[in-house]
Amino acid sequence: MHFRPLHDRVVVRRIEAEEMTSGGIIIPDTAKEKPQEGEVVTVGPGARDEAGKLVELSVQAGDRVLFGKWSGTEVKIDGEDLLIMKENDILGVIEPKAELKQAA
Repeated sequence: MHFRPLHDRVVVRRIEAEEMTSGGIIIPDTAKEKPQEGEVVTVGPGARDEAGKLVELSVQAGDRVLFGKWSGTEVKIDGEDLLIMKENDILGVIEPKAELKQAA
């Protein structure tokens, strides 16, 4: 099945957190919080402004993003757990360090 979000909605796949802390302590599944980091799977065409003009989204498929703890709606599509959220629920895009150094 192919799912296409509408308007300014984004489909995100959670990226699982590490199961071990930097000190070597293994975190059991019951103590883990749901990760607030994910990968954008697909995006909608964008929202319309007051004049009716289409405003494209700032994120695109493949971006790693951070989002709020209670953001989005959890859905299961083709057996995969995904989140559908509005673009404004995304706090930011995580960029690789190499790109950050080139921009400076």
